[in-house]
Amino acid sequence: MKEVIAFANQKEALAVLGSHDRNLRLIREALNVNIVVRNGVVRVDGTDEQVEQTSRAFQELRQIAIQRDIVRSADVETVLDRLFSTSEELGGSIEVFRHDTIVRPRSKGQEKYVEAMSKHDVSFAIGPAGTGKTYLAVAMAVSSLKRGLYRRIVLARPAVEAGERLGFLPGDPQEKVNPYLRPLYDALADMVDYQLIRRYMERDIIEVAPLAFMRGRTLNRAFVILDEAQNTTRLQMKMFLTRLGSHSKAVITGDITQTDLPDGEVSGLAHARHLLKSIEGIHFCYLNRLDIVRHRLVQDIVDAYENESSSRHDGRRNDAK
Repeated sequence: MKEVIAFANQKEALAVLGSHDRNLRLIREALNVNIVVRNGVVRVDGTDEQVEQTSRAFQELRQIAIQRDIVRSADVETVLDRLFSTSEELGGSIEVFRHDTIVRPRSKGQEKYVEAMSKHDVSFAIGPAGTGKTYLAVAMAVSSLKRGLYRRIVLARPAVEAGERLGFLPGDPQEKVNPYLRPLYDALADMVDYQLIRRYMERDIIEVAPLAFMRGRTLNRAFVILDEAQNTTRLQMKMFLTRLGSHSKAVITGDITQTDLPDGEVSGLAHARHLLKSIEGIHFCYLNRLDIVRHRLVQDIVDAYENESSSRHDGRRNDAK
């Protein structure tokens, strides 16, 4: 099988191929595929699987080049790691407003997560950092808004800590909470042009707000996301879940290993996964280190912290004997 990949311009070609074709050599060696580059055009020759993997690798690297004009060796290794993490065909891309952004599940766990969001009115995604919990939820919300399935998107997050005490920060209320809502804005910016985001926010079609602002509301025909849900209390989680109105969908994301709650306070996310697991229409999706799609070292970092936590637990158990 053969395939031709043409770059948009010389700048993109240089970014993707790397200095002295360093990135190209990494791809060629990792995938054991024949790649020839002439005049900004890549010609790939190999088995169907080799060519398909190579095409996917170049597609992802081109998106990185578009976003920040440089593709590092570490980026190539991360993309290749994702390719090797699953040999099965994953679900298709999620349609967003920006035509230069491709969002799709990059692991089997992420694929199941996207499927769960499509099928269930309330979905929980629990897993470590870097598994795409927030990003994919925002992508599904944006796609649903674009297709007219919902009238608005509401993105909520506990600010600073479970108690949401923001008084010590400078500025007005909006300025106080903005730093803690930044990850949601960043995800939106990848998928929707800035001017359209601004227009939608002015018309309340897109709302990004601290969790405390959800109290007393009913959200109809809305795609609602609660991010960093491990930092909610049980009462806050109940308050959020009971905001859901008619023809609405909720996605709750979090990492129960990284709570900022005071000692002795039970996480609303941990409590909900036991209390609500048998309710029809609510789905719990668990992501793990194999679903991490950030820098390749993030998997190793997560493992190191998990191993340390296990060692401490074993040590305390032995001391108690």
